[in-house]
Amino acid sequence: MAKSKKKKLIIFGIFIAVIAIIVIASLARKKEGIKVQTEKVGCGRLIATVSGPAKIEPEVEVKISAKVSGQIIRLGVHEGDSVDTGDFLVQLDPEEYRATVEQARSNRDYAVAGYNKAKNEYERSKKLHADNLISDAELEIAKSTFEQAESTVEQTKASLRQAEDYLSKTTIKSPMDGIVTRLDKKQGEMAMGSQFTLDVIMVVADLSKMQAEVEIDENDVIHVSLGDTSDVLVDAFPDTTFKGVVTEIAHSGTTTGSGTQEEVTNFLVKVAMLEKPEHLRPGMSATVDVVTEALENAVKVPIQCVTMRKPVEKDTLAGKKEQKKAEPDSTEKKEKKDEAGEAEPVKVVFEVKDGTAHQVEVVTGISSDTEWEIKKGLEEGSELVSGPYRILSKQLNDGDAVTIDNAMKKKIREGEEESN
Repeated sequence: MAKSKKKKLIIFGIFIAVIAIIVIASLARKKEGIKVQTEKVGCGRLIATVSGPAKIEPEVEVKISAKVSGQIIRLGVHEGDSVDTGDFLVQLDPEEYRATVEQARSNRDYAVAGYNKAKNEYERSKKLHADNLISDAELEIAKSTFEQAESTVEQTKASLRQAEDYLSKTTIKSPMDGIVTRLDKKQGEMAMGSQFTLDVIMVVADLSKMQAEVEIDENDVIHVSLGDTSDVLVDAFPDTTFKGVVTEIAHSGTTTGSGTQEEVTNFLVKVAMLEKPEHLRPGMSATVDVVTEALENAVKVPIQCVTMRKPVEKDTLAGKKEQKKAEPDSTEKKEKKDEAGEAEPVKVVFEVKDGTAHQVEVVTGISSDTEWEIKKGLEEGSELVSGPYRILSKQLNDGDAVTIDNAMKKKIREGEEESN
């Protein structure tokens, strides 16, 4: 019995010792603090941009098509040729249209002869009627015949003009100065002329003025305005940025993947290129960064410093006094709550002071790819926790002890500098 009691005391002692070790280790870890990386709050130029994939296209291009149908019997240009306004481009087979013109001209001449005959008959009838040699009815018949002949002449003249117009359209000339950027048909092929469908023979474009046509997401296009400056990065010219300016914004969007989870709505934005490299060609792929806003002396922090957390509860006496003092001010923004009555997460940073992380709610403004503008909550020079992401986004709490360890961040930066 004594041995059993002694055994229990030993086990209990071991248990107490383990607990003590765990507590001591925990206190030691707490004293050491959570290892974090930090960044300083800066002040300077901050540029907000929206980006999208783009295609390089001429500002002005004309799709050349036939207005009448016919076989192409001659092409006056090759792809890449320069042309001036009025230069010959395409000749369609004119024989059928020449025959139509000759027939229309013959019909006109026949109608004119009939008109002259009817006119003479009418003039004679008027004299006979004046001498009471023919009746009123006979005069009316002569007049009607003359008017019909006159109308027939006008119809045949119109048919002749139409036939001549069709014949003239068998010869196609350039409507502008430019370069033939595309040739879709060859000599001997048929050109289908129509007012309702476009059968493109070739494309003539002015390559002296180029633009980037960029697809901007519906959530970003509201920030884009006419005249915004842009950076155009053409895939064919790596490490080179060309300046541009927004000249046109579509009023209606284009939706892809409609009715699916991948549904996307984009708006076409045209950016005129102020700089044009020598070998730039239509259809080249590019990326456009549109500068929507720029601030010169913005208080800014690295984008990874900002996270979403629930507001810190003010349970201290000082906190309660501050809260009570703020209540009468109706201009203060009320704390938002979810359906369960709990405060919704807000944007915060963790400011490091004397080895302790303090959760600070901030009001953000514009952002670039790497930085946020801070409108309220921080001052330049403050030290903020920037990582690791897992600790910053979930584990770190207001009042936690922290140890700053920027050695890894320094190694990463040195590696980036070496690679550049």
